Amino acid sequence: METIYYSSFNSPFLKKVFLGSTERGVCMVDFLKTEKTFLEELRRSFRGRVIKDDQKNRSALNQLKKYLKGELRRFHCRLDFSGTLFQKKVWSALVEIPYGQTRSYKEIAQVIGHPRAFRAVGNANGQNPIPLIIPCHRVVESNGGLGGFGYGVKVKKKLLDFEKNHGF
Repeated sequence: METIYYSSFNSPFLKKVFLGSTERGVCMVDFLKTEKTFLEELRRSFRGRVIKDDQKNRSALNQLKKYLKGELRRFHCRLDFSGTLFQKKVWSALVEIPYGQTRSYKEIAQVIGHPRAFRAVGNANGQNPIPLIIPCHRVVESNGGLGGFGYGVKVKKKLLDFEKNHGF
C-alpha cells in the first residue's frame, strides 16, 4: 500500500497551501480550501495511507514558500503526476513557461504538436493537480483575456501580477 505524505503552511494571499507527495514526488498542490476538503480530494485521487509529514515534504514546502515570497522563479522537485498522455504533454509544456511570462492556449497546443487542440489544452490545465509548481496560471487566451482558472480569475490575476512585480 502506497503512502501519501501531506503538509501545509499559511500564505499571505492563498491562505492555507497544501502539498501532497508520494515516494516518487509531489502529486498534489492545493490552496484556498480547508484541510478537510484537501484531504478528501487527496484520498479520492490516490489510494493509500495518508499521513502528515512535513519532513518528507521539506524541500517542496520550502520551494513553495520561497516562490510565494517572490524568491524562487523555478521549482526543482520531483513530480508524480498521473493523467493521460495528452495531459502530461501539456503539463510538461507549462513547466517551461518562464516566470512572469504567459503563453496562450493556442501556443501550448502548437508546442505539444496539436495546433488545433487549444480547448483540450484548457481542459488539461483545469485538471492540473500541481498548480504553482506546474504553472497553469501562466496560460491565457490569444486575445489577451485571462481565460479560466480553477480558483477563479481574480486569483489567476493576483498570481500573474505577483510574478510581474517580483521578476528579475
